[in-house]
Amino acid sequence: MRKQGSTEVFRITGARRGLDEDVRGRQRRYVISMLVRTLAVILAVALWNVERYVAIGCLVLGVLLPYVAVVIANGGRENAGSLPSTHLPPPARPMIAPAPVPGGAESGARSADFEQPAPPRGRS
Repeated sequence: MRKQGSTEVFRITGARRGLDEDVRGRQRRYVISMLVRTLAVILAVALWNVERYVAIGCLVLGVLLPYVAVVIANGGRENAGSLPSTHLPPPARPMIAPAPVPGGAESGARSADFEQPAPPRGRS
């Protein structure tokens, strides 16, 4: 009997995640960003009379973070760059070995009537 939490799921398709899952992930990132912003503003208020430079840094973070969080949350769906390619490469053809020369030629020796192909020419 398998445990529910230990099953490993393999993704066998290049399809995107579902829309509900995508929206849920963006909402989660936005809420985490707003929690960080809230903590930064609370730290700015708490540290104002103790450590002024840190408090000003936290206040700047609290002002700029909402803009960054909205841009990230509205970034749209994931890129489809991980989709599998539909291009199939041509099949590899095996190299054909030359036929043995009749007439008792030595192994590895070439006959005089066998011509080697000319090397390819480059563009001029």
